[in-house]
Amino acid sequence: MTSYKTPKLLIFDCDGVLIDSEIIATAVHVEALAACGYDISAETYNRRFTGMTDRQTYSIIEAESGLSLPEGHHQYVMAEIGRRYASDLKAISGVNQVLDAIDVARCVASSSNLNELHFALKLTDLYHYFSPNVFSASQVPCGKPAPDLFLFASERMNTPPDNCLIIEDSVAGVQAAVAAKMRVIGFVGGSHCAVGHAEKLLEAGAIRTFSRMAALPEILLS
Repeated sequence: MTSYKTPKLLIFDCDGVLIDSEIIATAVHVEALAACGYDISAETYNRRFTGMTDRQTYSIIEAESGLSLPEGHHQYVMAEIGRRYASDLKAISGVNQVLDAIDVARCVASSSNLNELHFALKLTDLYHYFSPNVFSASQVPCGKPAPDLFLFASERMNTPPDNCLIIEDSVAGVQAAVAAKMRVIGFVGGSHCAVGHAEKLLEAGAIRTFSRMAALPEILLS
């Protein structure tokens, strides 16, 4: 069994780790892109773009397809995601109990913008576990897979990178953690995680993966 140095700081990604949001957001993105003439399956969208900022995703799609997404596209997508979150968004099963049980400093570091993060965390009754330590890729020059966001979070939390442990669900997020020289474990319990996703996270540099959030306290003690 792998031995873990007890972290002084846990850095949680949000989408797909704390909240089961990726399946909702991806459906909206795929539908909106199809309306613009760009067809992509939810599985392919998740494989290629989960963990990246929307700005990064749009830039890649426009460069590869030659399309120019219409003015207001992102605003429409965000409004529709907000509507669907209000009726369908749920916290990852067991996450409240885990956050109650873990006595380690923690923060959120996500590719979502701050307004979206605050809205989603409050909607799922998770915001109070992290406030005010909620950080967004919009606060740094480059999003995941660059290390900027995780380094920003560790600096704001006054914790050296080698004392941080990141919980991530995306390849881009794992790559960002590795680039930041931080340990990272992969969570594959979100509804969007397909067969073989754990192997992709391990290949990207995760030191292990897990699928039940309730297992996290035991993992931290192993």
